[in-house]
Amino acid sequence: MRKHKPLLDKLTALNRGIAILIDPEKAVNEVQFARQLDAICAISPEFIFIGGSTVNAEQMSQTIEIIKATTSIPLIIFPGGTSQLNISADGLLFLSLISGRNPTYLIGQQVEAAELLFQSNMEIISTGYILVDGGFQSAVERVSGTAAIAQNDVAFISSTAKAGILLGMDCLYVDAGSGAHAPVSEEIIHELSALGRPLIIGGGLRTIASIQKAHEAGANLVVIGNKLEEDSLLIEELIGYRSRAIEVGTH
Repeated sequence: MRKHKPLLDKLTALNRGIAILIDPEKAVNEVQFARQLDAICAISPEFIFIGGSTVNAEQMSQTIEIIKATTSIPLIIFPGGTSQLNISADGLLFLSLISGRNPTYLIGQQVEAAELLFQSNMEIISTGYILVDGGFQSAVERVSGTAAIAQNDVAFISSTAKAGILLGMDCLYVDAGSGAHAPVSEEIIHELSALGRPLIIGGGLRTIASIQKAHEAGANLVVIGNKLEEDSLLIEELIGYRSRAIEVGTH
């Protein structure tokens, strides 16, 4: 029998959702990290994502402990590998890098993780992960040894997403990579939003305008990471953006 998945249900119902991505490697300064968590609580995103390309188990454990002690916002692991598994989180995106052809990230890491996750009480969300070209070589490309798909190849991106759906993926995550020069295009988002699976968009979302465009194109959830760490103005703008969305009944 299918387990109840409240986090997936919440993701599916979202219209203008926001997740904040925390990289534990960048959370080493306790005072700075405490300020970051205060800012995240003020924004009140639907989810906090945690993970990174090269994060180790100790970094994950320590950071998760602090987050869980600070906020009740649902915490979901966005793993870069099996070393980042931690059953203290509320959920985990069970990623398969379907844009690449490296078997380690298509199924190998997933087999290694399966025993622990199968026995855990965490909500596991099967996720088709598609990396698109954000204008530079991302950390995911380097670590996974795979190439991103060109953003102008919308038909191939769509076929990749459809393959993930046919394989039973709960949702789709399209990522231009951390620090991308160009975010995922509106054309891609619009195309994939019609496929009947919750759509998560990440990478290169540095302004309210880019976030709003992604939402209006059909993203259920956008993920904001690097820019929030370095731009305090964006925090204030995000608080205002979410307040306006609530006022007009779109959130």
